[in-house]
Amino acid sequence: MATKKISLLGSTGSIGRQSLDIAQAHKDVIEVVAMAAGGGNLDLFAEQIKQFQPALVSVPGEAERKTLKEKLGASKIQIEIGSQGLEAVAAESGADTVVTGVVGFLGLKPTAKAIEKGKTIALANKETLVAAGSAVMPMVEKYGAKIVPVDSEHSAIFQSLSGHTKDDLEAIWLTASGGPFRTWTKEQIDGATKGDALKHPNWNMGQKITIDSATLMNKGLEIVEARWLFDMPADKIRVVVHPQSILHSAVEFVDGSIVGQMGIPDMRLPIHYALFHPERVHSARVPRLDLTTLSQLTFEEPDTDRFPCLAIAKKVASEDTTSACVMNAANEIVVAAFLNDRIAFRDIPRLIEQVLEKHKPISKPGLDDILEADRWARQEADNLLKARAA
Repeated sequence: MATKKISLLGSTGSIGRQSLDIAQAHKDVIEVVAMAAGGGNLDLFAEQIKQFQPALVSVPGEAERKTLKEKLGASKIQIEIGSQGLEAVAAESGADTVVTGVVGFLGLKPTAKAIEKGKTIALANKETLVAAGSAVMPMVEKYGAKIVPVDSEHSAIFQSLSGHTKDDLEAIWLTASGGPFRTWTKEQIDGATKGDALKHPNWNMGQKITIDSATLMNKGLEIVEARWLFDMPADKIRVVVHPQSILHSAVEFVDGSIVGQMGIPDMRLPIHYALFHPERVHSARVPRLDLTTLSQLTFEEPDTDRFPCLAIAKKVASEDTTSACVMNAANEIVVAAFLNDRIAFRDIPRLIEQVLEKHKPISKPGLDDILEADRWARQEADNLLKARAA
């Protein structure tokens, strides 16, 4: 097998750490040539750099670069900073695959840069397609790039579709665990604390995506992502709550057959698949599902009254406008506010709706339209938060 050379955006985050776990297990065939990380854990980043010896790394700013240089000692490694550094890591000429493990809209520009270089994108940053799917997917075709999804749900759909086209499809079934509040009443959910919302029943993820799972906004974002990734109308993408998180998602074909992908809820499985695609490679790092241990698999309709974020996203998913970008940006701002104890859990959907109500959507937006819509939405959400505080 030829060596896989990867660039990794977000190396100290959940996706990044698990990607490096797989790279270490397959160090004979995976080489990490470039890495980028936020400034929150430079000790870990320095250890990763020493272990994997990439040619290029990036950190958010000059202060982080100075600190990292001190931690690396005499190393002559190239250290870039800021958004330009992220784009440099994504476009690194030695990499054939770019793992986008950064969270949020921050992932858009470096992902676009990697697409322009015709690379394979192991896409864990769903916000890229949520905010800019109408602009990004034509770029993928233009530059001959490839997107292999890392989200467990989209990876399941991608695998289930193997050998078929969208003409064979009747519907897509996105599974949701239901999050920590699946059995809570609306009144209980309204009073949920940050500690409550961060207790995901099945997955160990970063804080932002864990809150999105608690509101079911994460599933809403996945509807928008699936719409662009698989070129399917939003009304043919259905969400079903599956508390066990064993069936990661499925596709329904026109003949009535439903084909899905199952596995233990562990992100190393879709990451491993994306890194080695199109080959299937044995890995001792990925835990195995023993079917004889399963006592039940259950499925239920999601409740959009208790989880209004899902209803907001389903409506936005049917549009080809800047509304999805605005929803995503507003969500990032208000979730950060919730995590910083500035708002209550019940305020999250209310504030997102208020931003959307003020937005004047642009149809068939280009990348510049999307960047401006993102800027506007963040400012508007911030203004609303400041007004509430006053």
